[in-house]
Amino acid sequence: MILACQGICKSFGEKEILKDASFHIEEREKVALIGNNGAGKTTLLRIIMEEFSADSGNVILAKDKRMGYLAQYQDIYGQRTIYEELLTTKQHILDMEERMRSIELEMKHVQGEELEQLMNTYTRLTHEFELENGYAYKSELTGILKGLGFGEEDFEKPIETLSGGQKTRVTLGKLLISRPDILLLDEPTNHLDMESIAWLETYLLNYPGAVFIVSHDRYFLDKVVTKVVEIEAGQVISFQGNYSSYAEKKAQLRDAQYKAYLNQQREIKHQEAVIVKLKSFNREKSIRRAESREKMLDKIQRLDKPVEIQTHMRLSLEPRTVSGNDVLTVEELSKSFPGQTLFTNISFQIKRGERIALIGNNGTGKTTMLKILNSILPADSGSFSLGSKVQIGYYDQEHHVLHSEKTIFQEISDSYPTLTETEIRNMLAAFLFTGDDVFKEISSLSGGERGRVSLAKLMLSEANFLILDEPTNHLDIASKEILEEALNSYSGTVLYVSHDRYFINQTATRILDLTHQAIVNYIGDYDYYLEKKEELTEKYAPAPSDPAETRAPETDNSDSKLSWQQQKEEQARRRKLENELKKTEARIEELEKRDKEIDETLVLPDVCTNVARCTELSREKEAVLKELEELYEKWESLA
Repeated sequence: MILACQGICKSFGEKEILKDASFHIEEREKVALIGNNGAGKTTLLRIIMEEFSADSGNVILAKDKRMGYLAQYQDIYGQRTIYEELLTTKQHILDMEERMRSIELEMKHVQGEELEQLMNTYTRLTHEFELENGYAYKSELTGILKGLGFGEEDFEKPIETLSGGQKTRVTLGKLLISRPDILLLDEPTNHLDMESIAWLETYLLNYPGAVFIVSHDRYFLDKVVTKVVEIEAGQVISFQGNYSSYAEKKAQLRDAQYKAYLNQQREIKHQEAVIVKLKSFNREKSIRRAESREKMLDKIQRLDKPVEIQTHMRLSLEPRTVSGNDVLTVEELSKSFPGQTLFTNISFQIKRGERIALIGNNGTGKTTMLKILNSILPADSGSFSLGSKVQIGYYDQEHHVLHSEKTIFQEISDSYPTLTETEIRNMLAAFLFTGDDVFKEISSLSGGERGRVSLAKLMLSEANFLILDEPTNHLDIASKEILEEALNSYSGTVLYVSHDRYFINQTATRILDLTHQAIVNYIGDYDYYLEKKEELTEKYAPAPSDPAETRAPETDNSDSKLSWQQQKEEQARRRKLENELKKTEARIEELEKRDKEIDETLVLPDVCTNVARCTELSREKEAVLKELEELYEKWESLA
């Protein structure tokens, strides 16, 4: 065991955040800490790090073990560059290296015993330097920076010029390089793109220490953790397994608790009815029996009704009108900023009912693309057109659709003046804004609260084409699942940008990957994208081998359109063949099983003596073998 929490209690005023929280983490164990927003996850991490004091209970860290903590928000200052900031974690190696160089110079000018002493010191230092990975620390720093999404051109950027997200990535890099015995990470994937998250997954899986992670990224948790610690209503409970295993066990546990509660309530009511009946007989013997039952009833340990915590928003999306079949057509779209070309000659189409995820690394132009489609930014060239009766509902991750000077109530009432006060309050209550909360100013809200207001406006818009930019940012897992359900049952069309791979897997019917200034189309979910990424990227958007190639290619429009059309048709054909192959394999398996069953039935005593039954089974076997022969040929052709 490397870390244990025993009986941790913490309250803020009258609000009890943690009640007798106890759990432990073993060496090298990878553990997730989950719970709804406001459940106390960050509070618990800060208690472990001694930034907060617990009202009662203990945190026990194994002897001589070091902890490293990544908070959600970082504000590092100074004149150092990104590379120099990470280099500060290797100061002891730099000092050793400097001392070794100094000894090398000294050895040139001494002899005898003094030389021998210096040589012994030098041998000890070089051995220690090697153990500390001194000869490879520069490549280690470079590898971690690149893994976290920094290019070599970023290494010399001053820390003071970085965004909040970049500063968090720098802090995470410093933490990974320092290699503490246990890592405490609060939302480590928030500012990473998909490639960087995949790199971090691999890094943490191979990390020699323990890891304790707060995250809402379910795909990430499925890959990394082997235990889940859940905070719910102040109570802490541990589950072995990854996130999917936890979700299954949690549903079973909640179901069992509710059934046990209902059974006990049924038994209590039955006993109370029997007691009333016995007393109604009004005889000494029956009254004694009633009193005996009452005593037994008083001794029963009453089960509390499982609490359905009202921290989940209620979301229902439905368009007012049905759009035409062609929802969006994009032709030859290009966009550049000074010194940076985002994309060139992009073409694609979106049909009614599709749910399309637009993905790509940070800086490839995904949000810019959405802003162009919403006429917030102009394109450099190309065009796009909306289909018949298309009405856009836009969810902006920066929440520019909100007015910071207004209250939540004013934001809704000004946008939808026909709604009554009761209707507005009911709507906001569905998004967890009740009582005086509705009079909070937008400027005072957290990112998660602004996201909920934006979703409320989106729901009221009754649009038939939703364009969403990172809709799951700041949402807890339960709220993400509600949004997934709402989008999957939505009869309109959806185009969204997201880094949440689990969310994409649950909702996307198609994926557009914005890479190397081009679009690659994947007719399937995120797992299908991973399977085909290397093959299709090489075919439709190969990496430029020369900087000159990053300029907009001089191709005529018909070639570009043809390439996009060919891409769609080829993938549709391929997907159809793959589905046909799966169906063929399933049918072969079914028939082979039936063939075996017929053989086993024919040798049964009561069958082999029954001529009619034998004839029937023989004919069926003949038909099965004939169909199997045809299916084998079909399988060879498809495979």
